[in-house]
This record gives sequence, C-alpha cells and structure tokens, in this order.
Amino acid sequence: MAVLVAVTDSEEGSTALRTAAAEAALRRTDLLVANLRLDPIPADDLPQHVDVQVVERRPGVEVADHVLDLLDEHPEVGLLVIGMKRRSPVGKLVLGSIAQRLLLNAEVPVLAVKAAG
Repeated sequence: MAVLVAVTDSEEGSTALRTAAAEAALRRTDLLVANLRLDPIPADDLPQHVDVQVVERRPGVEVADHVLDLLDEHPEVGLLVIGMKRRSPVGKLVLGSIAQRLLLNAEVPVLAVKAAG
C-alpha cells in the first residue's frame, strides 16, 4: 500500500510532504508525490528514507482531476495526504475547494494536514 501526497508550492504543501513521508516510513511503503508546483520539487525537499516517485502534473489538467486520476492509475495507493488552509466562506463559494473535492471523491482515506501556526 503506497502513500500519495499532493504537493503545492505553499507551506501547506511542504507540511503535507513531510507528513506523507512519515506515514510512508511508518507503513514501510512507497511514496508517490503529485507535484502540483509550477517548478520541479528540489531533490533536497524529497525524503531520503523512503522510495519516492514524483509525478508531474499534465498540462491542461485541473489539480483535483490530476490527483484523482493518479488514484485511479495507482491502485496500490491506500492513503492520500493533502495540505489545507483556512478559507473564508466567501472564498470557498467563489473559488470552490480542491481539498473538498478530494475529500469527497477520493476512494481511499484522506489525511488532511495544515501548516503550523
């Protein structure tokens, strides 16, 4: 059972990556990293104590669709880790919520983490 983490270019994304690496180590399994950043993830940011596979986002594919597609393509994934940040009710209404979509549509357990502070 692998762990999939959605990594954005934010403190929440970094926290999700650290948490997912710890979960993968605890479960003695591989880590699949969905890079949602505009640039590649620096090698120094990737954990060294677990096997890691980074998957870059395909151009033109929405973030939530990309993560859900990865879950379909990798049936060995048993946990999805995402970072979340607090948003106002208006922000949720106007912008929608990728995290909410993943929480509701992922067919594996989802661990939602927030940045410290």
